[in-house]
Amino acid sequence: MDAGQAVPAGWQPPDTGSGLPDFFEATPMPLWLEDYSGLHAQFARWRADGVVDLRSWLLQDRERLRHCAGLIRILRVNRQTLTLFGARSQTELMDRLPEVLRDDTYEGWANELEQLWLGQGGFQSQTVNYALTGRRLDLSLKAVILADDRQPWDRVLVAMEDVTPLRDAHRQAQASARDAREFFQQAPVSLWVEDFSAIKLLFDELREKDISDFRTFLDVHPDFVERCQQEIRVLDVNDYTLTLFKAESRDQLLERLGDVFGQDSRAFFAEQLIDLWHGRLFHQREVRNHTLAGDVLHIHLQLSVFQGHEEDWGLVLVSLTDITARKKAEAYLEYLGKHDVLTQLKNRSYFVDELGRLQRKRAPLVSFIALDLNNLKQANDESGHAAGDDLLRRFGEVLNKAVDRPCQAARIGGDEFVVLLPGYDEAATRTVLDNIRALIELNNQYYGGVPLSVAAGEATCRDANALEQALKDADRDLYADKRRYYAAHERRR
Repeated sequence: MDAGQAVPAGWQPPDTGSGLPDFFEATPMPLWLEDYSGLHAQFARWRADGVVDLRSWLLQDRERLRHCAGLIRILRVNRQTLTLFGARSQTELMDRLPEVLRDDTYEGWANELEQLWLGQGGFQSQTVNYALTGRRLDLSLKAVILADDRQPWDRVLVAMEDVTPLRDAHRQAQASARDAREFFQQAPVSLWVEDFSAIKLLFDELREKDISDFRTFLDVHPDFVERCQQEIRVLDVNDYTLTLFKAESRDQLLERLGDVFGQDSRAFFAEQLIDLWHGRLFHQREVRNHTLAGDVLHIHLQLSVFQGHEEDWGLVLVSLTDITARKKAEAYLEYLGKHDVLTQLKNRSYFVDELGRLQRKRAPLVSFIALDLNNLKQANDESGHAAGDDLLRRFGEVLNKAVDRPCQAARIGGDEFVVLLPGYDEAATRTVLDNIRALIELNNQYYGGVPLSVAAGEATCRDANALEQALKDADRDLYADKRRYYAAHERRR
């Protein structure tokens, strides 16, 4: 992890009270939730001072890197993080953070800061940390700045992938050729030794026929990709390969290679062939394979032609690293960027982006339904915030059932919701609103306690330049409905 200040001793993650699974804790890879708002403010000051090339500026004085590290506040880590770093608790990890972060961390830290400086919305990097036992950890980091209206960069989610085994494997191979065979068998990544010489001969034949645009050739002759796949000879695989692909033996694996690679592998393999055609004898990419049990594997593939075989491609090493857990974490990060976890609806950030998209597209007809829970405060005051969260979750269920694509429902505030209805006129909008109210009545029949009730307003816009005004009209209609509700119930907000 790249730096930060320890949270107070005894800090515990807040209880969401939502009754939903804690995705942060359940994610099968280390996650850190951090506050970069201080760094955002520092960047603004440096820009005002005329700093342009941040990387050069930072490397001129490493104290600037340490200063940036000190501006980061760590809010939360999950159990996978504690396991990776050998910490018994978050407090212990935070108290001993200087043991985790050492001088060889700062080079990667400069790369991360440069990506943030350039406005990339996060960063990706390779870095080195240390477990509390002193063990070196080679880490692949991916961070995303979560959308938040309160303060820029106050929530940054960083996902880690421990690539130490792969890095160690490469270092061991380079350090000792004598142990190459033992390394091959014991390497904690899937290794394949293959013979591509038949493919090299096919390529030579095409060049003799003056084929130069190989990509176009593959588009015209897609069967050539399959032919090349059939020409590959697998010379050996290591033991980890059998474990990864759930094969009982090498013979079983080789007999069922069609199940491993499948039809969807042709596009990936075609790109490998294009790389080889252009002389890229080392390349890497992400691909999809399958285990013999049918499970999907997301794989980081590295292909390298052995030294001395550059002319015939007789020996090729293919390394496959399972990145399925990382892909799941990336999907979770993407989900967080667009959804409200409590209600499962889209969030305010998504709504603002979608509204902007419709404005740019100059949508000819868009309707809005603005919604606001009438009695959320009553539920919180009488039964606690867990009851209020329950009301919000119930209303999320209602909207998820009532609103279908291309329409979208979003939670844009504490108890404020908007339904975006592109292509819907007044009559169709009222039908959706009537359906929402009917589902609310049905929902109340199955739940006790504070009933679910909403105030609503609607507006239809036929001018792409007036979408924001239409949204304001829906809000005004909503507040009028809300006043009528409280007047009818003789309540004061």
